[in-house]
Amino acid sequence: MSDGRFPDLRLRRLRRTAALRDLVAETRLGPSDFAYPLFVDDSGPSRQPIASMPGVERLTVAETVIEARQAADEGIRAVLLFGIPLTKDSRGSRADHPDGVIQRAVRALKTEVPDLVVITDVCLCEYTDHGHCGVLSGDQVENDRSLERLASQAASHAASGADIVAPSDMMDGRVGAIRAALDDGGHTETIILSYAAKYASSFYGPFREAADSTPAFGDRRGYQMDPRNADEALREVRLDLAEGADLVMIKPALPCLDIVRRVKDTFGVPLAAYQVSGEYAMIEAAGARGWIDAEAAHLEAAYAIRRAGADFIVTYAARRLARATAR
Repeated sequence: MSDGRFPDLRLRRLRRTAALRDLVAETRLGPSDFAYPLFVDDSGPSRQPIASMPGVERLTVAETVIEARQAADEGIRAVLLFGIPLTKDSRGSRADHPDGVIQRAVRALKTEVPDLVVITDVCLCEYTDHGHCGVLSGDQVENDRSLERLASQAASHAASGADIVAPSDMMDGRVGAIRAALDDGGHTETIILSYAAKYASSFYGPFREAADSTPAFGDRRGYQMDPRNADEALREVRLDLAEGADLVMIKPALPCLDIVRRVKDTFGVPLAAYQVSGEYAMIEAAGARGWIDAEAAHLEAAYAIRRAGADFIVTYAARRLARATAR
């Protein structure tokens, strides 16, 4: 009998060929494991490249439908929509307008690509002229007044046909307020995917360029989580689940793999991780300079996120990863 040591045990035996490695792989990915974020812009033109996010563009509603249909054809089952309105004001009036850019995009997608799961970001930062995620009182984001606006935005998305609403604002109590508004509006089947642990991260920079959502003053550290804290993330998740969240999200992904693992082990609920704009941009920038193989790096990052416990991954590389993992 072997005592489990070399030379009787040789772990390299199972690594000799690609076929053997595939046979014993512990972590697997396929196209349905990715959600594809899309920026829907009301100002046009039809496709506007985002300089800090190579390969990512701001799209009109019509182009969003085309892009989403192509992603669905490649096996992707969900898109996450972010809206850039034509006009902005202090309260984010276009966020819950029935003819807003996201509302029109949702209706178009549910008509043209009906089997696609449509997730909508619920936050005011893309719609306010000050770039903060809630309603201001002076230079402070006022938590409780913001809840009404966020709940109205979520209900508007649900009325347009969104399958999942995803509050990313990090206001206290917003999941409960949104659940109540959805249920009161007859949208009891609409799912809430809460950005339960969203850290105040330096990796969000390219997104703010893409969504024109850089704060006009200050920053978001007063309401997003401190990257130094881990136990607090579990408290946030616990509260959001108690308020009615059906799914939870950790953001950003790679800097928070420990949080992904702890949340999965502690709660065992469906869990998403968002590989954010800065994570994507770093890989793309290094790949463009020939320092790394960008395609391989995107795939390796996705396996790490999945291995940590994420059930699905939100990533701007979703289409490339779908093609790579469908082989």
